[in-house]
Amino acid sequence: MITLKGKHIYLRALEPEDLEFIHNIENDEDVWEISNTITPYSKFLIRQYLKQSHKDIFEVKQLRLVISSFDDKALGMIDLFDFDFKNSRAGIGILVKDSVNRKQGFGKEALQLLINYSFKQLNLHQLYCNISEDNKASIKLFTNQGFENIGLKKDWILVNGVYKNEYVFQLINN
Repeated sequence: MITLKGKHIYLRALEPEDLEFIHNIENDEDVWEISNTITPYSKFLIRQYLKQSHKDIFEVKQLRLVISSFDDKALGMIDLFDFDFKNSRAGIGILVKDSVNRKQGFGKEALQLLINYSFKQLNLHQLYCNISEDNKASIKLFTNQGFENIGLKKDWILVNGVYKNEYVFQLINN
């Protein structure tokens, strides 16, 4: 059975009520490095995005889900992006917003749920992610779920005037 519910969290579609939550994430300069963002987003733009979020992954090439507790508190987001139907692959990204909710297993559970959904429901052959070499928590999260480090992109990300290397991790559905 395919499910987006785990033991402690569930993954759900975006709702109009998520406007403030997404606005806070998209405008948090501390996470711009992992989201490759360089400018703030207005509530107007996020509202427009939310109005379009019902569209099918095959049309928009992206699926963004909210990581939610069972008491309906938004904890973070998890995305499939660069969805490539022809080659049966997608990129994956995850963020647990508040540091108090990190290291609680929510990211691990969300990642497991999305991997399962991607391989069983979407019939993807592979998932990949890009992780800065100094993001030890994400490296551990993805490698513990079976992702393999398949390469290093040197001087790939410019952060505060310093270039950082970025790893590419891949999980193939066998």
